[in-house]
Amino acid sequence: MKPVGTTGLILNEPLLWKRGKKGRSGYSLPKRDVDMAKMDDHLIGNAPDLPDLNEVDVVRHFTRLSTWNFGVDTGLYPLGSCTMKYNPKTNERQAALPGIAGAHPLLPDQLSQGALKLIYNLQNYLAEITGLDAVTLQPAAGAHGELTGMLLFYAYHKANGKRHSKILVPDTAHGTNPASASLCGYRSIPVKSNENGILSPEAVAEVMDDDTAGIMVTNPNTLGLFEENIKEIADIVHSRGGLMYCDGANMNAIMGVVNIKEMGIDVLHLNLHKTFSTPHGGGGPGSGPVCVRKKLEPFLPVPRIIEENGTYSLTHDVPNTIGKLHAFHGNFGVMVKAYCYILTMGAEGLKKASQLAVLNANYIKEKLKDVLHLPYDRPCMHECVFSDKNQSDYNITTLDMAKRLIDYGFHPPTIYFPLVVHGAIMIEPTETESLESIDEFIETFKCIVEEAKQNPELLHEAPVKTKVKRLDETAAARKPCLRG
Repeated sequence: MKPVGTTGLILNEPLLWKRGKKGRSGYSLPKRDVDMAKMDDHLIGNAPDLPDLNEVDVVRHFTRLSTWNFGVDTGLYPLGSCTMKYNPKTNERQAALPGIAGAHPLLPDQLSQGALKLIYNLQNYLAEITGLDAVTLQPAAGAHGELTGMLLFYAYHKANGKRHSKILVPDTAHGTNPASASLCGYRSIPVKSNENGILSPEAVAEVMDDDTAGIMVTNPNTLGLFEENIKEIADIVHSRGGLMYCDGANMNAIMGVVNIKEMGIDVLHLNLHKTFSTPHGGGGPGSGPVCVRKKLEPFLPVPRIIEENGTYSLTHDVPNTIGKLHAFHGNFGVMVKAYCYILTMGAEGLKKASQLAVLNANYIKEKLKDVLHLPYDRPCMHECVFSDKNQSDYNITTLDMAKRLIDYGFHPPTIYFPLVVHGAIMIEPTETESLESIDEFIETFKCIVEEAKQNPELLHEAPVKTKVKRLDETAAARKPCLRG
């Protein structure tokens, strides 16, 4: 097998302070028409320690650093639970148009009709895609959407004269769910998945009581499995006065296919920076819209956009609102990209994307299950989860195999998550990968499994071809170096 990676030209690059030389300059100021005057030292203070550089120094420095990066534009990026799919560049172009990128959020409504109409239409599209009734675009990321959902839970119950102290959180939910619940004063009650990797109605019924505000489910869950009992679970939760929250981070498997409202969900967050084609990773920006049933619409954050006779305006006249969550209207640039993606794909395109994402994940599952341990051998959704159980006899771990993938030119998948699978290897190919690139990944993984048998010491040392070898991740977490 021919590896994707190479040991070819690898450029070293020092810090800018080592590259710079006194007196160099990357620009020329125009000739002064006034005499030079010295500024008082007390106004200047201590000058910053900046290197003197010419233009080519700067260009080469950042270009060389860019060659060290790996992203979805470089190759397959199979991070399970993260949906690192290719983002069409036309969406970036539309978001960068001067009238959009330069629109000031403090402009009055009458001078912001285009932006307000775009936000209003996007809300309606997301409502139609999910089957829910109303949407807010204010939350800035998925976890922010979760917090919004919990605030809506609290506001709804309070308006109905009820106080609750608990939230049910399955062991297959995303890890931020308990934190979001805690921020709203709820105590998370864990619910174990069954032998099939999904929730059983019996397990939910056992812990659901009148002091429980509701449940936070992730569907498809973090094992990549669809919660088949979701409607029955919703009936149990609703019968005790609770609400159903769904973490929609894995929507890329079911958009255009599943009606969220018919599943019994009351509140859902989406990740526009995952499912709807906006750049993902590097800390943002993101967007985590929240979609709700009609009964929760009065509690959505302000300002709300209203339309009357073709004119759009912002209103704060929402008596039961949970308040303001984000400066201005949310991360508008991300919304523009998602809006373009939805218009480009259309209903059939979005559905096809989900179908191909599921197809690709099941293809990988079937091709690798003979060499990697598959804890749940059943049809998956957008991602599949293996473990390192088959390699334990050779003293090879999930981390060893992930590091070795780097030598072959692949970004490793998510590892050691979800926690319900020991030594988890979580792979999400997304719909944007071709059969050829997926086959390369599969053959590479098979090669690594064979190496684990024949030469385990090689995997213990991996990666061996990179500029930086295996890092001390424990020390990095406990004693981070925050300088260059």
